[in-house]
Amino acid sequence: MPTYEELGFGRGAALTGDRARSIFGQVMGLVAVTMGFAALGAYIARHQTGGFGFVFFILAFACIFGLNAAASRGREQLAMVLLFAMGLLLGMFVAPILYYYAHTNPGVVYQAAGATGLFVAIMGAIGYTTQRDLAPLARALLIPFIIVLVFGLVAVFVAIPASNIIYCVAMLAIFAVFTAFDFQRLARAGDHTSAVPIAASIFLDIFNVFLLLLSLLGGGSRR
Repeated sequence: MPTYEELGFGRGAALTGDRARSIFGQVMGLVAVTMGFAALGAYIARHQTGGFGFVFFILAFACIFGLNAAASRGREQLAMVLLFAMGLLLGMFVAPILYYYAHTNPGVVYQAAGATGLFVAIMGAIGYTTQRDLAPLARALLIPFIIVLVFGLVAVFVAIPASNIIYCVAMLAIFAVFTAFDFQRLARAGDHTSAVPIAASIFLDIFNVFLLLLSLLGGGSRR
């Protein structure tokens, strides 16, 4: 599963009115298109076997670093291409998991998708409207995030009772804060803030929350 983000904790000036709506629409439009590329990737690689998934994973993270570098240099078109490539590659990475659930328990996929939408809507609304600065809390959760991630990796090789539930619930709690924080970044984006890194962060939040809920609701069949 992809880790949270290498996308920074910068803050911009708060916006109001038409400009704020414009930035919100631009970011969420990019997120929607990236999700479309992820779905395309999942379809393309649905029959993949072997170790290609790891290759897709590494390439996706290369895209994350690349899009941040491109955005920081004002190369928005390149950053956007890398954003969509990241979505495509991550979709290809998780394609076997989605294919498995779609053919053994398709209802779980729909439930996870619906729960993800509700989760992101609630935490996004909190982050977008709150006056509290969430950056310190998000930073403080990076170490717990790594600890839980290591726990999940250990649980793959060592039998730990209820490890899937523990892992998923803990990660969902962490991503609740990450999601709220990323929407706060969106709310505070300044005139010269690139929309692409924020869109990448929000997409990764949605992507990870969906996988966590899919694993939790599906009993961790593919963990």
